Amino acid sequence: MNVLLVGSGGREHALAWRLAASPSLGQLHAAPGNPGIAELGDCHPVRAQDVEGLVELARALDADLVVVGPEAPLVAGLADELRRAGIRVFGPGAEAARIEGSKSFAKEVMAAAGVPTARTLAVARPPCVVKADGLAEGKGVFVCRSQEELDTGLRAARALGQAIVIEELLEGDEISIFALCDGSHAFALPSAQDYKRAEDGDRGPNTGGMGSLSPVPGFGPAEVEELVETIHRPVLEELARRRTPFFGALFAGLMLTADGPRVLEFNARFGDPETQVLVPRLEDDLLEALAAAADGDLGGVSLDASPEAAGRILGAVLTDHAGGWPLPRAATAVVDRDYVLAAAGLLAADHPAAALGLLQRLPTVPSISH
Repeated sequence: MNVLLVGSGGREHALAWRLAASPSLGQLHAAPGNPGIAELGDCHPVRAQDVEGLVELARALDADLVVVGPEAPLVAGLADELRRAGIRVFGPGAEAARIEGSKSFAKEVMAAAGVPTARTLAVARPPCVVKADGLAEGKGVFVCRSQEELDTGLRAARALGQAIVIEELLEGDEISIFALCDGSHAFALPSAQDYKRAEDGDRGPNTGGMGSLSPVPGFGPAEVEELVETIHRPVLEELARRRTPFFGALFAGLMLTADGPRVLEFNARFGDPETQVLVPRLEDDLLEALAAAADGDLGGVSLDASPEAAGRILGAVLTDHAGGWPLPRAATAVVDRDYVLAAAGLLAADHPAAALGLLQRLPTVPSISH
């Protein structure tokens, strides 16, 4: 099976590493990829946002499956265009991807499906959470516990040029739950957890994720299956009822409150950085599972996972504010039992010397206790 992997980050490197181990793999290609992925397959200089270019590339490569990593091309309709071209793809069409691309749409779907989530507030009053309605690359959520934080959050959210959603502030522990979806069925993956605050002690601005771990203590297969039954399957049924079936990875970020789990957000793809600690734990053929989901038939899929932690995310932070991120630019790497690395493409692209230094230093990191 010839595979085209779309994306350039640590998430895509982790996926590439696992896909490269599949007996079903013929050739592995990535667009645009990164230096780590280039060690596993062929990288092509086509941007993840270039829908037309990616369809042409998939045709030229005679790709049997396209696996889409980032959210922007999904929301832009890449999966739809690939399907129109007769190319099998793991990833939802644009309408189904709105579950991530629009917070208000996700709220509407959850209300119809009876899925618990944070209440939407008519008036912004602390404590609350301010969210940009659309995609914001991890920069669109502002936790506001004071009037000063609320004023700052509202200004920052409005500067993104999108509609704004105001939610109640939920308290509890967060957990990330993934399911492979084939349009009508959801197959639960192991639990993961990320850390979004930029600074130690759960302080600082929210980010797309500063680190991650898997498994989450107390959330084994039975507990995860219960969450998927409560959250993912009703949403999957509602999207199918709307004639926008979801094919791909449906990720729910949940808050475990005293009143039960509540949805904070949905992602229409594998999460980052959770993928980097989840994928190395999988012991069966991930490629076959992704192809089965794309075909609409997850019935025979099995994906056992090691009970041991795959690793932890290590961050190498560089002082470079030019990218517009609210923090210095950072690279992530996964270190598993064999020091498997998943280096973020941003660092590799902008700071190759620093990326090389990071990779050279990581094998000296003390072994991780499980």
